[in-house]
Amino acid sequence: MKITYSSEKINSFGGINFADHIVRNASVYTTIDKTLGGRGVKAEYSYSDLIRSYLLMVLCGGECAEDITEHLRSELAHVKGFEVCSADTLLRMQKELATKKDTTVSKTGIEHDFNINMDMNKLLVKLAVQTGQLSPKNDNYIFDYDNQFIPTDKYDSKRSYKHADGYFPGIASIGNFPVYIENRNGNSNVKYKQDETLKRAYGVLGENGIKVKHSRMDCGSFDQSVVPVVEANSKYFYIRAQRCASLYDMVKNITYWETETIGFIEYQVTSIEYAPFGWDKTYRYVITREKKVDKQGDDFTYRAIMTNNREITDLEVVEFYNDRGDSERLFDEMNNDFLWKKMPFSFLHENTVFLIMMAICRNLYHFLTDFISKKLDFIKPTFRLKKFIFRFMVVPSK
Repeated sequence: MKITYSSEKINSFGGINFADHIVRNASVYTTIDKTLGGRGVKAEYSYSDLIRSYLLMVLCGGECAEDITEHLRSELAHVKGFEVCSADTLLRMQKELATKKDTTVSKTGIEHDFNINMDMNKLLVKLAVQTGQLSPKNDNYIFDYDNQFIPTDKYDSKRSYKHADGYFPGIASIGNFPVYIENRNGNSNVKYKQDETLKRAYGVLGENGIKVKHSRMDCGSFDQSVVPVVEANSKYFYIRAQRCASLYDMVKNITYWETETIGFIEYQVTSIEYAPFGWDKTYRYVITREKKVDKQGDDFTYRAIMTNNREITDLEVVEFYNDRGDSERLFDEMNNDFLWKKMPFSFLHENTVFLIMMAICRNLYHFLTDFISKKLDFIKPTFRLKKFIFRFMVVPSK
């Protein structure tokens, strides 16, 4: 075997040049600096360099700031108009963007740690609008909200009911794009001050002209302080109702049920009017019941969806609510492709910056795949990151 050494500079990730060019032409980096502001006269790098570095890093398969300087410096040095930052600089810039952590004590004496970073969330929505992923002209958006537990052993992380230390951020999404992220510690109940979180999330969207038609949430949002906020900010809402004795007694006495097949499983479906929380106002409750296999106690398992939409059928309500499964896929993508399970800092408020920054990178990645898929038939907009790297990024170039 004869080995020949070449002095030519060959880039293993040739696709990075096209990817960066597409994002740069969309004026994304300019918007980042306008929104987050400058770092001072003597600063060598800008905040757009920070987000650009992480975007290019994940597109090359990197998993932490050190990968940029240790393994990808020579590759990224080929990118036009880009100076590779050191890992220390990247981490320091994220700390600069952090906001103060708020700690409140509940009536039961539990300390709750929250971190609200409005500047980063405003940037998240503004970039989604700029890249066409959200549009003020669309008045049919579906708003999903959920809390995602992220196990992590950090200095200030606290024990969750899931029997692990970690954070429990609240995440709002539209069309499977994250649009608002607010961090909270692992010991915080998802209902605690959720109404205030949702007000801020809807507010950021409203500032950018984004109108919500439907809101969907699980039983963690079934709270008398949350429902009025959701109803005031969306035309229709769908919230999984928690079981209560009076509702259960009413449901057991229902005699009319329709049999429907939902996801290959046979259910019986009906709907009633019910006033929750002791209110006078009633809402439509769409009830499903499924036969128990073990037949212990009641023969059926009951579930209810509370909604103010009385225009569609019971089956349509259930199927529409079940589409919330997209948010679970979003969490999987954020954790495994965009590094949420590898947070770099020891403190909650600094990791909030990282969570939102990687959500921005994730949205920009989907902007890229959507753009490129219209030019190349071997790239699909639904590709996960690893597949996109193998199909598009790993192309030798010089």
